[in-house]
Amino acid sequence: MIAVVKRWPAVFTALLFFLSLDATAADDPAAAARELARKSVAFAGKGAPVVVIWRSLSTEPIPAAARTAFDAALLEAGIKPGDPAPTAELHLTLSENGTQILLIEEALKGDERQIWIAAWKRSGTAGAATAVATLEKKLLWEQDEQILDVAFPPSGMLVLAPSGVTLYTRSGVRWELKRTVPIAARPWPRDLRGRLRMKGTTFQALLPGVACDGASDPALALDCRTSDDAWVLESGSRDLLLAAFHPTRNYFDGRVTTQAGQRKTVPPFFSAASADNQGDTVWLLSTVEGKVQMLDSSLEPAGLSNVFWGSDIAGTAAHCGSGTQILASRPGDPGQPDSVQAFTLNGRAMEPVTDPVELPGPVLALWTTGGTAATAIVHDLRSGKYAAYSLSVVCGG
Repeated sequence: MIAVVKRWPAVFTALLFFLSLDATAADDPAAAARELARKSVAFAGKGAPVVVIWRSLSTEPIPAAARTAFDAALLEAGIKPGDPAPTAELHLTLSENGTQILLIEEALKGDERQIWIAAWKRSGTAGAATAVATLEKKLLWEQDEQILDVAFPPSGMLVLAPSGVTLYTRSGVRWELKRTVPIAARPWPRDLRGRLRMKGTTFQALLPGVACDGASDPALALDCRTSDDAWVLESGSRDLLLAAFHPTRNYFDGRVTTQAGQRKTVPPFFSAASADNQGDTVWLLSTVEGKVQMLDSSLEPAGLSNVFWGSDIAGTAAHCGSGTQILASRPGDPGQPDSVQAFTLNGRAMEPVTDPVELPGPVLALWTTGGTAATAIVHDLRSGKYAAYSLSVVCGG
């Protein structure tokens, strides 16, 4: 997720029309973004906290390749976008003229201000992602109380919330409340997370320090206990990872177990996903340090990824292009709207394969639901409600 800063100097809009002739020529959107990122690093200083704000005044969407290349170049220089107390603000605007697509950056640091422009030739696909797939979004459910996860047993829909589990059944096109079973109140950690795992008509509800065994049929039932059991993290349809969730925080503490039963210790992380890399499995962790750690099939360190993502990632079984797809939120301010995009692993580089799907608020969790889909839990900033969306990768963008 990328933070949005509302202040856009009026003079900047006027400058779009006067500076286009001085634009630096680039081969493509990624090259243009890397050039502007290089100037941004020199302006802000290596390792300086920054906030990055994107908008489009063009008839075309902001290229996914440009966002990815810009964030990756900043990350390589030790700069983490999305800092709540930035040293510099980097405003990037997509514009156009008769022959070129323009990427204009206004960089602000205290009283200092710089404007740069990079451009590439217009084409019929200039604004599109290097897309071999599309990401489809579908609203599943929304409510006032926080949603932790949703699942779909044969009898209907389960919704996990901090207060308990609710079963809804279909009545025509509407969902009707069938029954709610409470979970005993306790001091939950900040930014609470929870998980539902279905197995036929039975399920498991997991929260920090609590595990519940339940059944949805013939009547909703739930039996909860204090527990430090590992959570099962699924990625697509074939890869699993057992991970210990910190009982008083909102992340996994780094104790993991492979499908083969090997116990490992990895950096603490918010979420994990696997990807197919030419027949080998690679795990990626969105760590609490804000990095994307790559691990080989034995969960041994394999370096840092070239991308800068938000804290929520999920693997899918979709195989569009050269490998399977990973869904990732974007970094930024948790109080601003978010987006999710699909990536694939090409060698050691993560490459976007869909355009971003915009969401009405920050992503609070992203859970694999099996197959080509994942569930995104979002706090809708417009309505104030919590919403669950299904995000599905469809090959053939």
